[in-house]
Amino acid sequence: MENLAFSLNAAVPVFLMMVLGLFFRKIGWIDEDFAAKMNKFVFMVPLPTLVFKDLATVDFREVWDVKFVLYCFGITLLSIALAALLSCLWKDRSIRGEFIQASYRSSAALLGIAFIQNIYGTAGMAPLMIIGSVPLYNIMAVLVLSLFRPDQGGLDRKVIKRTLKGIVTNPIILGIGAGLLWSALRIPMPVIVEKTVSSVAAMATPMGLMAMGASFDIKKAFATGKPALAAAFIKLVGFCILFLPIAVGMGFRQEKLVAILVMLGSATTVSSFVMAKNMGHKGTLTSSVVMLTTLCSAFTLTGWLWILKSLSLI
Repeated sequence: MENLAFSLNAAVPVFLMMVLGLFFRKIGWIDEDFAAKMNKFVFMVPLPTLVFKDLATVDFREVWDVKFVLYCFGITLLSIALAALLSCLWKDRSIRGEFIQASYRSSAALLGIAFIQNIYGTAGMAPLMIIGSVPLYNIMAVLVLSLFRPDQGGLDRKVIKRTLKGIVTNPIILGIGAGLLWSALRIPMPVIVEKTVSSVAAMATPMGLMAMGASFDIKKAFATGKPALAAAFIKLVGFCILFLPIAVGMGFRQEKLVAILVMLGSATTVSSFVMAKNMGHKGTLTSSVVMLTTLCSAFTLTGWLWILKSLSLI
């Protein structure tokens, strides 16, 4: 019961914030346009500020972990390869790009930070997990969506170039880079600046989760049948079964293991739908997987946390 209580205390508050956003959308306090602006604001300002704060205020040498970053990168690459292999099960080639992307792209930045903050009080290893996985998420999304584009047989160099530029100027990546540099140079942070940064950073988790909840549409969750269910199962369960034991065997524990769990088993990010639509895909499969994984991850992530806590790994 103690382990179950720990898991519920870690997971339920995160998802209650999403339910609150959904409730505000239902009663008309948040509309679709406002939710989209909230998402953009959180991505541009509070989230980068949060990762900057958590990295800038610790010793760089204590935070950096090459083995952890390389694990996140390697497992992300393996996840993409497995999703690509499984996509061959679908005869309709036009949905393969969406299937691959929706199967591996996690809400790693927002949910990773939210979970670790809720359990340990800081973002912990989430920024390093983001370094190892998120740039690769975006690069590979461009490749697979271009390769399997319905009206195109090959890669579009202009799209790839534009996306790579977007990765380099990604606010979260910039926040991580600035935080690591600040820490490495041991620059002191005045009290006034620290309090201001902390206040802005504190908005990231509640506002981001409410915006995600307000964007949820349960009708779209069941729109595409078997491919959507398969991608959702792979995203929430399959990768965790395959790769969590490897993480445990490599000695990862506590916040590192929680960060890996979120990387492997959290909901498919909403930005994958935006990218699919902007690159010539219908987006129906992607939106269905986003909705299904968002709905079901409340239960699966709680279950995984309970298992890891029962085994005294977190």
